[in-house]
Amino acid sequence: MTAPDSQAPAKKSGVKIYLRLLGYIKSQWGVFLVSVLGYMLYGAMEPALAAQLKYIVDVVSTGAIEENRLLIPTTILGIFLLRGIGTFFGSYFMAKIANKVVYDLRTTMFDKLVLLPTSYYSEMPSGRLLSKLTYDTEQVIGAVTSAVKTLLREGLTVIGLLGYMLYTNWKLSLLFLLIIPLIGYVVSYASKRFRKLSQRIQNAMGGVSDVASESIKGHEVVKIFGGFEYERDRFRQAAGDNKRSQLKMELTKALNIPVVQFLVAISLATLIWLALDPTLSEHMSAGDFVAFIGAAGMLSKPARQLTDVNSILQKGIAAAQSIFEFLDMAEEADTGKKELTQAKGEIEWRELSFQYPSSDRLTLDNINLLLPAGQTLALVGRSGGGKSTLANLVPRLYDVTDGGLLVDGLDSREYSLKSLRSQIALVNQNVVLFNGSIRENIAYGYLRGATEEEVIAAAKAANAWEFIQNLEHGLDTMVGENGVLLSGGQRQRIAIARAILKNAPVLILDEATSALDSESERAIQQALDSLMKNRTTIAIAHRLSTIENADIIAVVDHGVIVEVGSHKELLAHNGAYAKLHQKQFNEE
Repeated sequence: MTAPDSQAPAKKSGVKIYLRLLGYIKSQWGVFLVSVLGYMLYGAMEPALAAQLKYIVDVVSTGAIEENRLLIPTTILGIFLLRGIGTFFGSYFMAKIANKVVYDLRTTMFDKLVLLPTSYYSEMPSGRLLSKLTYDTEQVIGAVTSAVKTLLREGLTVIGLLGYMLYTNWKLSLLFLLIIPLIGYVVSYASKRFRKLSQRIQNAMGGVSDVASESIKGHEVVKIFGGFEYERDRFRQAAGDNKRSQLKMELTKALNIPVVQFLVAISLATLIWLALDPTLSEHMSAGDFVAFIGAAGMLSKPARQLTDVNSILQKGIAAAQSIFEFLDMAEEADTGKKELTQAKGEIEWRELSFQYPSSDRLTLDNINLLLPAGQTLALVGRSGGGKSTLANLVPRLYDVTDGGLLVDGLDSREYSLKSLRSQIALVNQNVVLFNGSIRENIAYGYLRGATEEEVIAAAKAANAWEFIQNLEHGLDTMVGENGVLLSGGQRQRIAIARAILKNAPVLILDEATSALDSESERAIQQALDSLMKNRTTIAIAHRLSTIENADIIAVVDHGVIVEVGSHKELLAHNGAYAKLHQKQFNEE
């Protein structure tokens, strides 16, 4: 199975993508209307200036200067005042819409992100995800703000000027319009190239984010193992790819603008040459002639800006395509209808097989195992044997490929995900803490309503209260990103306190004491022993001394359960477990 991004749907047209993007404006249609009216006011003032130019020439040619001496400058000031008001209303309200659209996109993307299946996170680098939420949405701002603003303002200006030219002399105006199809062809060709290059830039930005994110997270490994040069070369290669794509984009833009301007200049020069023909301008006054040429000259600026906006528009369309492909991905399947309100905790793996989406072989093969409610199952064996996978199937982080996993006698897929997971507490091998206070990390998610007394009781039970109360801010101490401000043992105890506070009937401990020293491990093990009473517990451990009291011990190797029994039974059997136990005993 390929990575998520390679499962791209058929390419959609830029128009369809852009119309879908503009669909986010629906809730802001009133604000959008005000913005359009502002730009209409701005666009109307350009032909008004041309008309004023006609009036000035006619006044000068007739000699009626004195009586119009105050009127002309007042009119000019009024035109510019109205144009400024139109610009303000158009720009401000369009920016308001754009920021609302980007906010909606980002929140929708984040909502989608937390609902995607675990396999997506496994296959997609975190830097690429962050690039979608940041860089891609920034490009959309350009497409919604700058592009729409220019399209409306300059487009309405062009319409107004062309309308005035047609009114003044329709024959000359039609000749001027003959150049438009050629301009359209140049813009169309550039559009395709802009969009293609924009997609390359997005991929390159994702690569830059990937390398930077990995280097930041693994900075200790980079320093200890001397990975600076390797990471530097990776980053420079990713940044170089981005630079080359950006330069190609600028080259296309730099060629596109002068070509279009030159075509406009050709048409303008041709227009002036034709206008000097008496047969075409015989019914025009001097003022009409000057105003007509002035209006044609005014067209060059909005035409240039309309051409320039094409690159911004295509960047936004390429970014929107990436965003919509992400939003259209299938969410985590939750077909269960039954609510699991208070689980007894019986778990059964029945003829269960499982294969990761990106793998070409089975990770678990025909597993049959029964864990009665309230008992403890210890999973042991070599790394990569499938122990964590066996446990992760219980909260349905992945769904089984074949066979079934039963909770209280019912297939786990028949329960809703929320109700199933509400009955399970988890302590990972790799402790996950969030950049907040200790209190927020213990009383996390569904537990936010816990009282301070309950949080403190959980911290005490996890042997964490002693170090917490010695901190300057106690429970309100910030832990930093992923708990970086705390030691490994302190992070582990907070994670255990979180599991204790949840008080769930099913408990999964994945190397729960792996980050603790021997003294802390003994104290935590006592807390865990107390926590595990009357709870169904799945404990994954490398140190066999921590699971000797488990009711059931299963040895997992290459996705198959090779032995099942109690500690005494398996030692007496003198099989795989006995060998693991003897080897570890000798090492200790």
